[in-house]
Parts: sequence; structure tokens; C-alpha cells
Amino acid sequence: MTTSRRRLLLAAATALALTGAAHADPPPDAPEQIDNGDFSAGVSPWFSYGTGALAVTDGRLCTTVAGGLANPWDAGIGQDAVPLVAGAEYTLGFSVSATPGTAVKAVLQLGSAPYTTYAAVDAAATGTAQRVEQTFTVPDDNPGAQLIFQVGGSPEEQTVCLDDVSLRGGEPPEPYEPDTGPRVRVNQVGYLPGGPKNATVVTDATEPLPWQLRTGAGAVVASGTTTTRGVDAASGQNVHSVDFSGYRTPGTGLTLTVDGETSHPFDISGTLYDQLRSDSLQFFYAQRSGIAIDGDLIGDEYARPAGHLGVAPNQGDTSVPCQPGVCDYSLDVRGGWYDAGDHGKYVVNGGIATYQLLNTFERTRTAATADGGAGLADGTLRVPERDNGVPDILDEARWELEFLLRMQVPAGKPLAGMVHHKIHDRNWTGLPLAPHEDPQPRELHPPSTAATLNLAATAAQCARLFAPYDAAFAARCGTAASTAYAAAKAHPAVYASPADATGGGAYDDTNVTDEFYWAATELYLSTGAQTYLADLSDSPHHTGDVFDRRGFGWQSTAALGRLDLATVPNGLPAADLARVRASVTTAADAYLAELRRQAYGLPMPGDANSYFWGGNSNVINNAVVLATAFDLTRDPVYRDGAVQAMDYVLGRNALNISYVTGWGEHAAQNQHSRIFGHQLDPSLPRPPAGSLAGGANAALQDPFAAQLLAGCTPMFCYVDDINSYATNEVAINWNSALAWISSFLADQGDAGAVPASTCSVDYTNYGAWQGGTGFTAQLTIRNTGATAVNGWSVRFAFIGDQRVREAWLAKVTQSGATVTARNESYNVRIAPGGTVTFGFNATTTGGANPDPGLVTVNGAACSLS
Repeated sequence: MTTSRRRLLLAAATALALTGAAHADPPPDAPEQIDNGDFSAGVSPWFSYGTGALAVTDGRLCTTVAGGLANPWDAGIGQDAVPLVAGAEYTLGFSVSATPGTAVKAVLQLGSAPYTTYAAVDAAATGTAQRVEQTFTVPDDNPGAQLIFQVGGSPEEQTVCLDDVSLRGGEPPEPYEPDTGPRVRVNQVGYLPGGPKNATVVTDATEPLPWQLRTGAGAVVASGTTTTRGVDAASGQNVHSVDFSGYRTPGTGLTLTVDGETSHPFDISGTLYDQLRSDSLQFFYAQRSGIAIDGDLIGDEYARPAGHLGVAPNQGDTSVPCQPGVCDYSLDVRGGWYDAGDHGKYVVNGGIATYQLLNTFERTRTAATADGGAGLADGTLRVPERDNGVPDILDEARWELEFLLRMQVPAGKPLAGMVHHKIHDRNWTGLPLAPHEDPQPRELHPPSTAATLNLAATAAQCARLFAPYDAAFAARCGTAASTAYAAAKAHPAVYASPADATGGGAYDDTNVTDEFYWAATELYLSTGAQTYLADLSDSPHHTGDVFDRRGFGWQSTAALGRLDLATVPNGLPAADLARVRASVTTAADAYLAELRRQAYGLPMPGDANSYFWGGNSNVINNAVVLATAFDLTRDPVYRDGAVQAMDYVLGRNALNISYVTGWGEHAAQNQHSRIFGHQLDPSLPRPPAGSLAGGANAALQDPFAAQLLAGCTPMFCYVDDINSYATNEVAINWNSALAWISSFLADQGDAGAVPASTCSVDYTNYGAWQGGTGFTAQLTIRNTGATAVNGWSVRFAFIGDQRVREAWLAKVTQSGATVTARNESYNVRIAPGGTVTFGFNATTTGGANPDPGLVTVNGAACSLS
């Protein structure tokens, strides 16, 4: 039994049931506090522990309970987020049956230590359903109490069923009024000196208003008048906008004053996002499964034992069987990242998260502002693998890649090469719960085509990106990728069931044409094989519009393939490559137009359908497209759009909240998580700095938000409470988007003017040697500027395992895939219009070998001939 579960159950066992006293019944119109008590909506939000799977049978919630459990509290069925009002009368009622028969106790309690019991109701359950009701007075306020039905302790196996669970009483909740702070909404982190600087003002005024920008000492350094915007559809507010982009002086603690209100303080700095790059990536280490988390790396409060390594009370993940009837084997699926607020691990969500970390690194080879990856080098992150000669972001991505590889169906088994969709607890667990204290059995769920293609795509990325660092691992990834892709083509329509949502999310997807396109693209980029080029070219997504106005995500991955085709060097015909790149800038233009339409400056429409579960990540993914358009074109309008999009995430929104923990004056800090449960148990930590909340969700798919926020306008459909998983969860695929854009923003420095190119490069590959073990290439650099270059350093990157063996006419070194060539003493100067040439021989084991997409001279990008 886990420590926390033992504390919970001992508290319940020693508390007195509130019986024998006279109580007045709650009034007939007393509010109902239990969600889905008649189970007409299925199992959610009920959870269980120590039982079989929960299922609704004939309108009742039923489960099996093993015989021989030592205590009643060793198995239970429960619901969290039950609001209670001190001194109020409540009637708890339920219908219960058990076959062959057992005692059942309903306990209404505090959901965390010290697990105070508010009421306990006993029932002798038999094969015939009976109705039990009891009225009591609650002594304490608790907006998030827990109801547990203790169903263990019988010597025989039992089938227990519940129906019509009701807790009536208390008071209707007071209308929720969020504390939105000052009516001047800014990016609470700040602004880049040369970048856009915009704010939104909530006001009744219909005419322009004066504004003042002040330093931390109170001095006015800029002023102007607002622009009226009318009523913003997404927030329902009458708003004005302020543009103070003309002020470019760095400073700290600045404020903006408009209409008698002063904003939260913010900075103007070219280093604003350096730490956010680190923090957003640090989230993944904190989410790791199968490893003890080292407090010396990320803080003592986050230290914890390894979760799910087969050490009791864990029942996984070193030998996990399938759900009954799915397979006849068990797999070692240790490692990876816990997906979100639960302890599940899902291939399709892990896939896009891994892609974005790998792509964040790959961008350092293709983007002029990335400085060759200095900000993501080995030793830049707080991970245990640091200083191992491998960039830390690749180390972090590998932790998930190893898990994804373990999820592949073994050779010789039915559906060999396919990938299991997910692995998680048999039943939902309550909040909070540390991973190493999870007592639930773990199960592999059926393979799916979507999961298989996610492995194919990310393993193909792995094959090229790890090739310079770990050839054996890269080869393993390449084999797994091609095997998975072949298996998916053989089984193109194996879909995850939307009903498979007990103990974990379904992550169902019945259109996998986008995953096929993405996987074919990654395999083509890594191998250069014509079969993959043919498949991606034949896909309707290759020429279709893959950039939805509401962004891309785990269920829509065609954009991932398109972005990589546009940026990663490849052998597409020139006209096709130009069309692919133009599609990125066309999408970016549409996002810019939307951003300008929105009074809060985000690249997302303002209707309710644009505010959905995890929508903050989609806002950021649209910013990723804008950033990629900048990398392709060097047009600062796209960079400015990406920069401005982050204003919404970091505080320029109707709620005046930064959705990133630890970043901003008023930031989210109570995200839904079993690990980071400080709101429920003060001995536990809050989510670490850099954790992104899902954000406003007009659908309100959890009972806490549905009750608290009913009738909200879209941008107000969020609450920073651990009980709201539909608006306030954390997730790896949301933080991967944050990590990508944070790295891009950190690379922009002051966001100053983009310098004109003053060099051009002609790269010539003279072809493969006999046997294909290497090739010879030459670069000619031309000075297209007006002044001489005195001393030069040329940098470019290969795509895979290519390695310079020897060079001439330059001093050449290589780190990973990145090649640096420096002048010799006799060719140090390049006159205006002049050229310098050097060449090399390089080895390779095969795969794609395109010309580099980026060559820099002394850090500045050159045009490519």
C-alpha cells in the first residue's frame, strides 16, 4: 500500500460516521454536487483504485474487486472536485449492489493529507440493489473534496455496482468573478528592444485615450494615444490597443498607464527568453518516468523516486501485459514522459512532442539566427546526461524515443512492426498521486496506425539527428522507422477506439492520411529513398492546405511534414520546393492578418470554436509557422508576428494572466497534475517554472469548470485550479510547442534590423565515391559586400552521418554534423567581388546527402547559388 493511500484510509477508518443526530433535510431545490451520478455520460469523471476496469452496465457503474484484500480501503471508487460549504446540510444518497455481497462504505473527505473525514455512510451491499441515504452537516469549507466508496476487504471476489449517486445540499456557488487585475494588459515578461510592443486596454471609453510608458523609477519615457477597437468578440470587452514599438531602450520594471490604470511591470531586453528556453525544456525532465528525479538539478521540492519500474506498489512498466484479448505477451515499456496530469504514456502525444524537440534542435542547422545551436549545446540544460558530448535537448528527446521504440509489436507476433497506442493505469486515480505511489495495474492498449506512423516519423528524425553522436542508436531508429512505416502501409486503417478512455485518454483519430504524409516526409529526408518521395508526392496533403487557421496538433500532423520539407535540406525538384516554401509564407500571411484583426493580438480567430482543450499550444504552433516563415525569408514582419503572438500567452489576454508558471507578475500555478499537487497538498510542489497551462476552453469539459464558468465568453473560460483538467492541465505536447518558440525567441536577441547578405556560396558535390562510402565537395565563397573580409570562418551542417576526412585550402573542423572552415594564412582576405575556394573529402554510410541549406561566413548567412 502506498504511503499516501495508507494515510488516506487510516484517516477514514478512524473517523466517526455522522449518525444519530437530528438533521434537517436540504431544501428541495438544493444544488446537486455530484457530476454524472446516474452514469448517463459514461465513466468520467469517476476513478477507481484496486479494482478491475470501471464500466457502465445497464445504466450502473460496475467493477470487479478481488477477494482477499486486507482492508476495506484497499479498493475504492471515487470522484474528486466535490464542493462543500461549512455548516451546510447535505444528503448523500446512492444505490448499491454487490455479488455475492460485501460491506461498502461511502466516505466524504479531504482529498489530500490529512484526509479529514466529513461523513461516512455504511451499507451492507447484496445482490439486490438497495438505496442508502444519510443527511449530515459539513464542518469545513472545501471546494474540492473527495467522495470515495471503499469496496475492499471481502474474502471473495465481488462485483460491485453503483447507481444514482447524489450529494444534494450546500449553496449554489457564488458567481465566479476572476481577479483580472489592472485593465491594461501587457506581456508581463516583456518585449524585445527591436520587436513589436503592444498592449490592450479594457475601458468603457469610445474615444482614443492618452497613454504613458514609465520606467521603474516613474519617469515618463514615451506617450501617445490608444486606438479604439470596439467590442472584442472573444472576451466581450470594449477595448483599445496601444502600440509603443517605437520605444527601444532596454530596461526593467516598466509600466504602461492608460485610463487611470497601470499595468503589471515588464522588461525590455534582448535576453528575455533565454531562461524560458531552459525552463520550458526542463519540464520534460520533471515529467520523466522510470528514473529518480534529482533535486540537485531542478530543486529539492521536485526530487522523487523513480516511478513505474516494477517496485511495489507500482505494477509497471518493466513487464506490462495487454488489455484482455489484445495480445499474449508483455513488454518492457519503462521510461518516456508522463503525458499530462495523469501517469499515462501515449504514443501519438509523445510523437508530436518528440518531433518538436528534435525539430527545435534541427532548426539550429538551418536557421541563420540560431548561431549554430550554441543555446542548445551540451551542458545548457539541467539533465543528468549533461556533459556527455551530446546536445542536451537530444538527450531529453532520447528519453521519450527509447520508450516509443519499446512500444513496437515484436517480430513474430500478430501486427508485428505496428505500435501500441498507449500504456496507462487500468482505472483513473485521484489527485494528487506521486508516480512511485501509483498502485494501479498497467496495461498495453491495442496497436493503431496513427501510433505506428508517429514512431515511423520520429524514429526517422532520430536516424539523421543522432547519426553524428551515436551511430548504433541512429541505425536502430532507422530500422524501427522503416519497419513501422511498412507495417502501417500493411494495416492502414487500425484506429484507436474513442470508447477506450478508462484510466487514460482515448487519443482517437480516424484520419491518418496526415500521419502517412508526415512519416513519408521524415523517411525521405533521412534516407533520400525515391519510394518515400513517391509516397509523399502522391499524398493529397503535399499540395493541399495543411495549415489550419486554428493550428496543428497531435491529431493533425501534415503541417509537420510540410514545415520539415520547407526547411530541412532535401532533393525535391526546385519548383516543388519553391511551392512548399511558398505555402508556409502564405499560411503565415493568413496568421498575420488574423493577429491584426484580434484586439488581443493572437493569431487565432475569436469565435468559441477557437478556444478549446489545449488551445494555448495551437496559438503557439501558429507562431511556429510565423517563425518558420521568417527563417525561410528573413522578412522581419514574420518574426514580429511570432514575437507578438507570445504576448497573449504571457499576459496580454482578458484574464490578465500569464499561462506559463513562474513567468509574469500573475501566472498560472495550480495546473492539473497528480505530480505537482501543491494546491491539494502543500507538501507537494507547484508545477515547475516554464509549465504551460492548456488555456481557455469554451467547451468546459470538466465538472469543476462547467459549474464555475457556465456561460463564459471564450477568453474567460479558464480557471487556475487543479480540478479543472479541461482548462488548466499540463501536457508534453503543449510544452514542446512552448520550448520550440522560446528557443526561436531567445535566438532573436534584440530583434533588430535584419542585415542584408554580403556573401554568396556555390556548393558543389562531385558525387559519391565508388562503393558509396564517401564523396568529395567544394565551396566557393564570394564577397558580395562593399568592404573586404579580413579573416573568415565558414559554417554549415550535414544532414546525417557525413564526416570530413580531410580538407584543403582551409582549416576544417567538425562537431556533430556542423562543419567549420577557417582561412589559411594565404587566403585570409576576400576583396569585394572576390572569391575563396576550399574543398574536402567526407565519409558516409549512406542516406540522404543534399547540399547544405544554410552557409554562414563570420556568422552571417550567405545566399546560395
